[in-house]
Amino acid sequence: MSGESVPSVQSVQPAVFLDRDGTINEQMGYINHISRFILLPGVATAIRTLNEQNIPVVVVTNQSGLARGYFPPALLDAVHAQMERELAAQDAHIDGLYICPHHPEAKEEQFRKVCTCRKPQTGLLEQAAAELELDLTRSFMVGDRWSDLKCGNRVGATSVLVLTGYGRGDLEYIGPEQEIQPDKIAEDLSEAVDWIIEQLQ
Repeated sequence: MSGESVPSVQSVQPAVFLDRDGTINEQMGYINHISRFILLPGVATAIRTLNEQNIPVVVVTNQSGLARGYFPPALLDAVHAQMERELAAQDAHIDGLYICPHHPEAKEEQFRKVCTCRKPQTGLLEQAAAELELDLTRSFMVGDRWSDLKCGNRVGATSVLVLTGYGRGDLEYIGPEQEIQPDKIAEDLSEAVDWIIEQLQ
């Protein structure tokens, strides 16, 4: 975790935090080969819209496949490089990328720990807020799992459930039993971004 001091209130701004798998790219379980990374339709345009509004876009992703030994760090780097290339080809970019590689039952000892960064824990968002000067309470957390919603809720962010990835199933089978509910349910990232921009105006 970063040891940087929290910036002054005057300097911070809201951001849009995005889950990766199921929100940005197709939900494949574990992306254990570069060919399994497939950007979802409309994602680059949605991110570009946020870029044009000068709203920081930060990806926060659990990647326990590293901990479980399903793929090496080099593949994760390659996947993220591919993601950024595909976004750049449509004039879009992300402003930050924060990864949790941990799991308490990890095969790889270096990743075997109970951490504060695996969503729904809030460490990734807090690190990004400190390093990028972001106001979490004015920010948005967008994802396809209830773990994303819980993470956002814990830092006071507005939560958006997208129905891509696991979203539709989670809404039907997981959501009804949950105390925390999304502030917005969106068909996909494009709809989520349109709504977010309305909230920030």
